[in-house]
Order: sequence, then C-alpha cells, then structure tokens
Amino acid sequence: MKSNNTIEKLINWEHWPSYMFYLPNIPFAFYHAVKARSLVFYTAANPSIENSGIGTESKYKTLQLFPEKYLPKTVFHKANSSIEATLLNIEQKKISYPLIAKPDIGFRGLLVKKIENKNDLVNYLNKYPIDIIVQEFLTEENECGIFYHRLPNEEKGKITSITLKEFLHVIGDGKSTLEQLINNDKRVKIYLNLIKEDASLDLQKIITKGEKFKLSAIGNHSKGTRFINGNHLISKELENSIDNLNNQVNDWYYGRLDIKYDSFDDILNGSFKILELNGILAEPTHIYDAECTNYFKALKEIRKHWKQLNKIARFNHDEKQIPYRTTFGLLKDVNNLRNYTKYISKLTRG
Repeated sequence: MKSNNTIEKLINWEHWPSYMFYLPNIPFAFYHAVKARSLVFYTAANPSIENSGIGTESKYKTLQLFPEKYLPKTVFHKANSSIEATLLNIEQKKISYPLIAKPDIGFRGLLVKKIENKNDLVNYLNKYPIDIIVQEFLTEENECGIFYHRLPNEEKGKITSITLKEFLHVIGDGKSTLEQLINNDKRVKIYLNLIKEDASLDLQKIITKGEKFKLSAIGNHSKGTRFINGNHLISKELENSIDNLNNQVNDWYYGRLDIKYDSFDDILNGSFKILELNGILAEPTHIYDAECTNYFKALKEIRKHWKQLNKIARFNHDEKQIPYRTTFGLLKDVNNLRNYTKYISKLTRG
C-alpha cells in the first residue's frame, strides 16, 4: 500500500515537493534580483506585513490588518502563557466547539487541527508550546483562494488566480466500509495514514449510498483538499469587491486571500470571512489542478506572478522609498523559521 501511494505521488506532479516548483525558476528570480540590485528586493512589496509575508510573519498580526467584520472570532494564545486565561477568553468571545487551532507562524497546513472539545484543546496547547491561533469553526459551506495584486500607483487591482477547494471525501455505496471506500479511491487512499490520525472517524462504518462523507475540514493541499481552477469566475464585479477590501487595508499589494463563503455571490457582495492572508510566499494555487494544466505551465504561471511582485516591490522602493530588507537580516529570519519548523515537527513526532 505504501509503495503504491509513493508511485501515485511520483506520477502525479500536483503531489511533488515544493522545491520542484521553485528550483527551475531560480534563474528567473536571480535575473530580477540583479536588475533590482538586491537579492531580497521582494521584501518591499507589502510594507504592512513583516518581510512582506515570506512565511516568518505572525498570521494573527496580519489578520488584524482587516476590518473585524471580515474575520472569524479569534483568540491568540502566547507560547507558555496561561491556558486557563485562554479558555476564559474563548468563553468570553463565545467561541464554541468544534474550533480550529493552528500555529501563528506556519504554512501548508502544518499542525492545523479541528478541535472537538476543551480537553482536546488543552492537550493541543500543552503539546505545542508555541504561539497558537484559536479560531471559531466557520460554518460557511465553501472555501477558495483568491490571488490579488495591485500596483501602488493604481486604484484598481487584478485577480489572477481563483482556487476552489474540494475537501477530501468519499461517496458511500451503502455496503462498503469507510476504509474500503478510501482504499478504492486512487486519490483519497494517498492520505490514508493522515486520515487514520483522526480518532473521531470510524473506519468500519458503512456509508449510506450517495452520501458525500467529508474526511477533512482543513482546506490545505497537504490535508488532501483538491484544488480546482476557478479562473472562469474572475470578473470585474469580483475585482471591485476585493478592491474595496484592499482599500481598507494599508500597504497590502500582493498576496492570496483564503476565504470562506456560502455562495460565490456572497463574495461579490463583500459577505465572506478571511481565514488567512498569504503574502509574497503565496502561490496561485489553481496551478495544482492537474486536469487543467501541466507542470511546465504551472512553472510559467509562477514566473508570471513573480513578475508582478517585482514591479510592485521596485515601485515601492523607488517611488515610495520603502527600504529593502538586508540580505543578512532576512537570512537570519529564514534560518530561525527553519529551526522553528524543525522544533514543532519534532514535537509532532514525540
């Protein structure tokens, strides 16, 4: 089973490691760095976000840039602070279970968990003595990623990627167990070990015929969520809605919004919730829809977005006197992030 899953991941490029999408594009990035006379010119793109959002930033602080009406109820738990105080804060904000807990600094779904009750939350906070964000579990049915960028000297921005998210699931046939359904689905079975980590799932349960049984509530590719190209939904109305949001946030020009919503019309009307804003490290995740593109087109799409990033960062530097971060300072932050990631990965295995 394990070898079969490994073969599936090798064959399907959407499951390849992230460096396979970045190493081939290094010459392109280096070319723009030479033109900008800085290896880290991109750090001027989003002045309101630490390092413009390269992964070292606080997700909680970044979310606070947005008006409260767009945000889920959220509690910030500082590393090694009082768990009792955090529980009280959750109660005062009327955040009910289940809820979502995730690291304040993290990416690709690392340690993002759906927490069913207070005891599970206490165990989670004790196991991971790091800064944690606790959020209400949003009931909106759908989730998508919208990639937006705007040149600082222009009033209107552009949406260049929409990713619709299909959560990991199986369809019942009325006779097979959940585990059998998983093993019979070529894509879903890749995530069997991850699915087994969820103690609330009864793998021997018979799923009703026609029932769509969701296996994960976390909208990350690493958690099995399928990314679907939704670029056909890009419209002037949608861009106007995100422009309106962008106008309420200082110095954010480039990145991907991860959004929860019920119907797509809700986004057009400004009725949605923001889960995260990913800055310059953000990907146009529609590229992972292998049914609509191929590996080489995906690489080209990344370069296309990096070209816009270059324009924004250099404009901010040249016209608005936004300084580039020093190469040494950024490398120090990235090294700290690498050590932090190793630390929490070790905690996960422990």
